[in-house]
Amino acid sequence: MLVDAGLYETKEEGVKREQVLVKIKKIVVDWVKHLTRLRGYTDKMVEDANAVLYTFGSYRLGVHGPGADIDTLCVGPSYVNRDEDFFFVLHDILIGMEEVTELQPIPDAHVPVMKFKFKGISIDLLYASISRLVVPDDLDISDASILYNVDEPTVRSLNGCRVADQILKHVPNVEHFRTTLRCLKFWAKRRGVYSNVTGFLGGVNWALLVARVCQFYPNAIPSMLVSRFFRVYTQWRWPNPVMLCAIQEEELGFAVWDPRRNPKDRTHLMPIITPAYPCMNSSYNVSTSTLRVMQEQFLFGNRICEEIELHKAQWSALFEPFMFFESYRNYLQVDIVAANTDDLRSWKGWVESRLRQLTLMIDELSWAGNLLCKGHSITSNPYCTIGRTTLTHPLLLHQGHGYGLFAILANRYKDHPQRFNAARFIFCFRSTRSCVRVLTM
Repeated sequence: MLVDAGLYETKEEGVKREQVLVKIKKIVVDWVKHLTRLRGYTDKMVEDANAVLYTFGSYRLGVHGPGADIDTLCVGPSYVNRDEDFFFVLHDILIGMEEVTELQPIPDAHVPVMKFKFKGISIDLLYASISRLVVPDDLDISDASILYNVDEPTVRSLNGCRVADQILKHVPNVEHFRTTLRCLKFWAKRRGVYSNVTGFLGGVNWALLVARVCQFYPNAIPSMLVSRFFRVYTQWRWPNPVMLCAIQEEELGFAVWDPRRNPKDRTHLMPIITPAYPCMNSSYNVSTSTLRVMQEQFLFGNRICEEIELHKAQWSALFEPFMFFESYRNYLQVDIVAANTDDLRSWKGWVESRLRQLTLMIDELSWAGNLLCKGHSITSNPYCTIGRTTLTHPLLLHQGHGYGLFAILANRYKDHPQRFNAARFIFCFRSTRSCVRVLTM
């Protein structure tokens, strides 16, 4: 079923990804050698200068699908920094390469990143400068000593790889884990609860939840693990944390998740703790409303799995998408408009990064006691009649007995004299009968 759903890439695409990673590795090594020479180091230092490329996220976990991006981390020496060398020197090298398109540096992100496509493969490239003059190819990134004398953004950059390695280390059967995770990520996208941006869960969150279930049932096959996943999290008493191992305490001075010591940690509603030091809550974006929506979806999944076990339903019933536009008509829409594609990419990314704050403000409204925010995946928008439409991220709102929609759409206004590009944000309210559109330039 997962193969029929198109969740696995072809052998040819897999080979192309490996070739792209080899080329990016050569680019970053040459970049470090170039900077080493410019800074007056000896010929021996230039010869030994090195950068190591790691992958993390879905690619490292082995659950990526066709067209998925590759999360990559470049680890370099102490004298090559992020602010100037990575975001300016390496950026200029990349922008001059014909294989590189859609280059977008995001230095102010929580985890600073450069996004681009290399021969059509989407790459998210992070950089970490560690306290070593020479970075060996066999560097053990899982060793906590690698965090010595680095700043917080570097810790966050390194921990993507460290967490992925620890997840694979803590599951009893890696292949069963991978198949189960593919299945549940697909389910979450179909049911609209896959989105860190809008207050739900992203890839690492789902991986940690699945890994914990694998620990509970070490001998179970994937079909049983899927069923047990819903049974476990239907009964889970949040905010009890999900942890794959005990929280590690080191003497490097970084704060770890601990609600006994940190008042902010006590406010987390659905803590899912990363297994690598410094252990953090990977799901701090979850709000009261999004947690409630996910609990409803866990109940839905558990009910379907019980029917499957009784031969009253087929597996396809579990992945039925929510038919949103057949049910909801009223919405508040925000159009994000830019003069060209590059500006739209940056502007849309900035607005998207603030969506969580918007949903939290809606949550806090005194009149919105029953207002829920729920993400949902939709491939087309029957309300949009201008130009071509591509839906990227949606969010549903629920008030009383109805639901609403928040969706992000990318539109090209072909009939506009300036041929604007736009990203559309839609809020739907079932309880109202009026439509409000807000255009933000």
